[in-house]
Amino acid sequence: MCVIGRALMARPEMILLDEPSMVWRADRRGIFEIVKGLNTRENVSILLAEQNTMMALRYADFGYILENGRW
Repeated sequence: MCVIGRALMARPEMILLDEPSMVWRADRRGIFEIVKGLNTRENVSILLAEQNTMMALRYADFGYILENGRW
């Protein structure tokens, strides 16, 4: 949470998050709700690299899936 707060202080247009569900294992659904809320309330685009594709795609506006490093 501290990292996301620090990133928001710079008023970015986009934030890159790499595997947030691995960091917040206790509340995986909660972190995706926070990220979606930031997207809508703060008008910040989120580039999310995540292995839990089903959960990530539930909260995404659109997504790209790479399998074995290919589209």
